Parts: sequence; C-alpha cells; structure tokens
Amino acid sequence: MTIDEFTAGFTEEPGYLDYARVGPLSTVVAEEVLGSTQVLQRARHGSLDNLLEQDVRLRTAAAAVTGIPADQIVAQPNTTQGLMHAMFGLTGGVLLSAFEFPSLPIAAVRAQEALHTVQPVWLETDHGKVTPGQIREQLESNVAAVAVSLVDSRTGYLCDIEGIRQVIGDRLLIVDAIQGFGVVDAPWQAADVVLTGGQKWCRAGWGTGIMALSTRALERLTPVFSGFTGTEEAEPWGEVPPPAPDARAFRISHQDPIAAARFAAALEEIDRVGVPAINAAVAEGVSRAIGLADEFAIAVVSSRDERERAGIVVLEPPAEQVTLLTASLHNHGVTATTRLGQVRLSLHAATSEETFDMLRGAFVSYSTAASY
Repeated sequence: MTIDEFTAGFTEEPGYLDYARVGPLSTVVAEEVLGSTQVLQRARHGSLDNLLEQDVRLRTAAAAVTGIPADQIVAQPNTTQGLMHAMFGLTGGVLLSAFEFPSLPIAAVRAQEALHTVQPVWLETDHGKVTPGQIREQLESNVAAVAVSLVDSRTGYLCDIEGIRQVIGDRLLIVDAIQGFGVVDAPWQAADVVLTGGQKWCRAGWGTGIMALSTRALERLTPVFSGFTGTEEAEPWGEVPPPAPDARAFRISHQDPIAAARFAAALEEIDRVGVPAINAAVAEGVSRAIGLADEFAIAVVSSRDERERAGIVVLEPPAEQVTLLTASLHNHGVTATTRLGQVRLSLHAATSEETFDMLRGAFVSYSTAASY
C-alpha cells in the first residue's frame, strides 16, 4: 500500500490539526463500523460468530505492527485501564514524572493508596522531558519499574525508549504509547508493557486499546483486576480458577467486538503502508508547520530535532497574546488545542495544502493584530 493510498483515507474537513486530542475516523474504520453494526443489527443466522472473532483479529494486527507475539497482547477499552492494570500489578517503586499525562501518575498513586505494594518515586525532569540520563541519576535501589510516555502530550518530546532500557537494566519499562502509536517506529521490544488507545493517531475511535506485555512483565505483574474472561476457562461456572498465565489474565470482561474490529482495521492498514512511511510524511508536515511559525516569529518550544519529535508542534506566544493566537486559529477554521499558555498543533500524514493555507492565514491575522 502506498502512502498516497493511505492518506486518501483522511476525509476530515480542512483545518484539522488536533490528532493529539482525537483522530477523526479513517475511511477504512468508518466502513468497518458500518459493516459490523449491520451484522449486529440484523443478527443473521451464524453471523455473530464473526464478531466474536474480532479479538483474535485485533491481537494479530497489533502483533504485526509491534513485533510482539499476539498471545502477549490483550485488548483494553482505553489506555488508562491498561495503566491501572500495570500499576496495581506492581510491587516496589515505580520511577515516573509527576508531569506525565494525569492517567499515569494518578494510576500509580491510586495503586499505592489501595494496595500499599507500589511506591511512586517522582522523577525530576528537564521541563517535562524524560531522558535516559535523568533516569540514570535518579534510579534508587527500590525502583522495580520505570514508567514513561512515548511522546509527551504537552511538550511533544519523543522519548528514547532504547536509551532508557539500557540504563534501567532488568527493571520493568512501562510505556504509555498513545501519543505516538501508529506514527512512530518505536523499538517496542525494548519495553515490558506497551499501552495505547486507538482514538488518536490510529484514527480508530474511542473504546479501543491494547496492552502488550513482555515475558518478564507477565512473570512480575500481578493481575489484580482479572475477571471471568481472564481465566483459561471459557465460562468458569461453580468455581473460581486462577488467572490465565498469559496476557488474557488482564481481561475483566468481554470486549466490544465492534471496537476491536475498528482498531484491527486501522492497524491492518497501518501495517500495509508501514509506520516508517507514515512517520516520514508526518515529519515533513511538522517541519513545514515549524517553518510557518518561524516566518511569523511565533516561538516554537517543542523540539525541532526529528529524533526528538513525532507529530506535535507546541507554540508559546507571549502570555498576553495566547488568546489572540487562539482566536486567530479559530477564526480561520483551524482546530488545535490551547492549554496552560501554549497552543498545540498536531499533524498527521495527510495535512492538506488547504490546511496549511488556513494556518498561514491565522498566523497573518495574529501577527498583524499583535503588532498594534
């Protein structure tokens, strides 16, 4: 599949630069929704069995994208539930930044409060950037795991997963991958737990996610929230069997098969075109957006180095002009996120010429008004 064939599946309105918040459904996913919904609506004799097979399809597709065996992957309804599984399953200290997306530190603290078996160890960072050097300097003997975001949602910083693996030894490495999964060709095998949802860069909609675990993680994590589908028995009537010895242990109940079909369809398409090709297209668009910001003297505070970025560009105008920039973007039909005095643009592989024209128009309006 070519990158042009892949980008033809982007049908959102021009001006959309907010994939880090949510990715509009791809064409292949929208078609999957329609087909699967009609199957469930009509319930033709024998047709529902296909829906029940979507779990295998999803795990197979995720294995193709990550290189992690399908039997070490389990579907999750979202990234946060997977993070809760991981944090509640830990014993010992977990080194993480308090400034990660709230799902991660809150999961660690909730696990500490409830079970008293895990202890958050707060990492000091360089303006939110988590680096191997900082982790090396702050590792303590009681740290059993390190938890990071592949891409920081506020700074856009792309974490060095391989570098972190080298400095932490055989400690568990837990990666919240949602802000780069599908557009970053990451070394997934370097992580012990990979958690992601499909509603952002994979464009699969809400209710989609996976949790991938290494053999080491399966040995060390306790499946605290393990429901009746987390055993080796299909329906364990009259008994309470132990959790399954593999990733199935981290299931609570039956997943939404239509959600699984959506995410599977998205991942199958990503695998066909290849993440490196998607990443190259994203990088080109990000460089172009940075160039436009430079042209209008709007401060770019996210990394310019392709090795340290994914699809996010963070702008930081003077504090008194944040509202002005936000209004200019809005008035020119550009969808972006304003948060904590910064404006976040997030670009995918198919940012159109019309979208760049709209962004330029917004910057013109902003710079003109700001000069008075």
